[in-house]
Parts: sequence; structure tokens; C-alpha cells
Amino acid sequence: MKVPSLYSKEVMKHFKNPRNVGVIKNPDGTGRVGNAACGDIMELYIKVKKNKISDIKFQTFGCVVALAVSSMLTTIAKGKTIEEAIKITNKDILKKAGEVPLIKIHCSVLAADALKESIYNYLSKSKKPIPEELQKEHERIQNTLRQVEKTHKEFTEFEEKILKK
Repeated sequence: MKVPSLYSKEVMKHFKNPRNVGVIKNPDGTGRVGNAACGDIMELYIKVKKNKISDIKFQTFGCVVALAVSSMLTTIAKGKTIEEAIKITNKDILKKAGEVPLIKIHCSVLAADALKESIYNYLSKSKKPIPEELQKEHERIQNTLRQVEKTHKEFTEFEEKILKK
């Protein structure tokens, strides 16, 4: 008898065999985000060549869905221009993920936010213009991260040790 899965085949495929896990040395942009609802933390690293994401890697401390959508995001974003990548949303990731328990939908936001933060960081370091919408997203994401770090201080200190490069 086959037991039905709570997760889609796509989620399980990326969870069991995640793509692009790791750290990029000397990345062009980095993004670190957290989710106050569950304590998941993700760090994303990008390399940019000719305005395209040429390499992308992640480290995620989280649940099945957080790990799977992190992997999915990297496959969606790699090769995209910065302008195309900024437009990737949690809805795009959820569409690729397929069935996800309602209680886990917030995990998809983690990946989209990490991408936005890494692009924001890249544009800032490169002294390139930051679109107004990306600036607003950055402010929202940073407020959320501060809440996570304040609410879960011991947990975030533990995560920092684990994710330390």
C-alpha cells in the first residue's frame, strides 16, 4: 500500500537531491533571510556576468519545503538577467513546487526574498541603481529578519555557527 505524500513529486525531488547547495567564494551578491513563523534561515549567493546570474548557491537551515524551494529557486534564477530575476515571486516558486501543505507555504517566500536580497546586495556593491520596488522589498525583508533575530536570538546564534563559512 502506497502512503500519500504531503509534498509534491517536485518538492521531494529537490529535497532528496538539492541543486546548487553551498557557498560561492567572493560572491557578487549575498542575501540572508529568515521566517518568523518557523525559524527557517536561508543564505543565497550569486555571481553575475554580463548582467546575468551566472552562478547561484544556497545554504538553508529549515524544513523539507524550505530546502526544496531553495533548490528550485536556484534552477529558476540561474541564467536570468538581473531584471528578470527581480521579478521572480513566491507564486512562481509555488507553481513549480506543486502541492505544498498550507502551513508550509510561507517557506516559499523565504527563497524569493533571499534572491531579492542578493540582487539588492549586488546592485548596492556595484553602485548600480536600485529599483524602487526592490528598495521597498529590501526594507520589508530586513524588518522581518530583525524580528526573527530578536524573537529567536539563541536559535539564530546557533544557525550562524552552522552556516558559518
